[in-house]
Amino acid sequence: MVQKIGKFELQEVLGKGASGTVYHALDTFTGQEVALKLLDPGLVSDPEFGRTNRQQFLNEASLAGKLAHPHIVSIIEAVINEQSGYIAVEYVPGGSLARFTKTQTLLALDDALQIAFKCCGALDYAFRQGIVHRDIKPANILVTPALSVKVGDFGAAYLYKAHETQIADIGSPLYMSPEQISGKPLGYQSDMFALGVVLYEMFTGQRPFTGSTLPELFGKIMREDPIAASALRPELDKGIDRILQQMLRKNPAERYPTWADLALELADIGRLSVYVQGIPDSEKFVSLRKIALLEPLSDAEIWELVHAGTWKLLPARSVIVREGEPGKSLFFLGSGEAKVTKQGRLLNLLRSGEYFGEMAYLKRGEMTRQASVESITDVLLAEFEADTIDRVSGKCQLQLAQVLLHTLVDRLALADMRLAQSAT
Repeated sequence: MVQKIGKFELQEVLGKGASGTVYHALDTFTGQEVALKLLDPGLVSDPEFGRTNRQQFLNEASLAGKLAHPHIVSIIEAVINEQSGYIAVEYVPGGSLARFTKTQTLLALDDALQIAFKCCGALDYAFRQGIVHRDIKPANILVTPALSVKVGDFGAAYLYKAHETQIADIGSPLYMSPEQISGKPLGYQSDMFALGVVLYEMFTGQRPFTGSTLPELFGKIMREDPIAASALRPELDKGIDRILQQMLRKNPAERYPTWADLALELADIGRLSVYVQGIPDSEKFVSLRKIALLEPLSDAEIWELVHAGTWKLLPARSVIVREGEPGKSLFFLGSGEAKVTKQGRLLNLLRSGEYFGEMAYLKRGEMTRQASVESITDVLLAEFEADTIDRVSGKCQLQLAQVLLHTLVDRLALADMRLAQSAT
């Protein structure tokens, strides 16, 4: 017989943990696939369980609907009472990063760098919401077959902006930061250290710190530096060694000052890598983040645009828009230069960070293009059609429409001023 919990139809067991069982389930109301974490009712009354595992379960349940980022597992719904409970989270097919931390199954460098870059964005967003994850490890980073990343399992999260007392004795020893071992206050630098351990493992297939006993392991984490990753995998860029060394500094203040600083260094290594094929997501993100028009958008909204756009690398003298032809796309120039002409006359020069085609986008339909746009140099181009923008969140759509309209009003006001001056 089919087993149901509320509106959720249980389909198969995905795994078991200290606090219960995780099922692949179907929301019979919406048809959405979910991972349903079902609390073991036999453990609810256990005092030891109530002190640790139940608090972790409640921690994660409290975040339902509060974390909206493309690289964080969405917590959809939570029901907790004195007898039982469950948490429904986004179902991510493909498994965890753990399968890519073995010597035989290591990822290509460019794929590993993209995963690292996306994890930085996810953990930066979480910290801005008042959250230190506290249990970053390969098993808690889900990777789809297309290598999209989702950071999950916020049961151990330290809600540093919350007033209630947080439990302290949780986490995974192999990935703990020195300050977590010492019981000191935790900031984003603790997650950065843990991610450094994960990346070291992902790049080399070996852990930076090991020990036959817990005291031996903790002693190495507290006092010893791991050998350079490139010594274990010679084809690694030396820049990877530098990044990992800084992430794994014993003193939190000596790690990267922000997640953005770390992400940009990872992006730079990715651009220099001989393995890079196509346009990495990190380069797309950095290109959009530098555009002044998009400054009001959050990092999560920028990521939405990264995935919504059609991205191209075009050589010099490529026609992007042709005068007199219909079109409905909005374009952003991520890098390079282009010229705008009408009937062969030069109207404008476009540089990195500028955009065109906004009238057709705002009208929500095809318009006859009034001018041609042609690349002068090699360009990185992001194209957005109205129907693809319709698939991003409503908040992202509203923010983009607002900034485009404000800029359009400014341009019209400037045109009016120039006409008035020419008339006098």
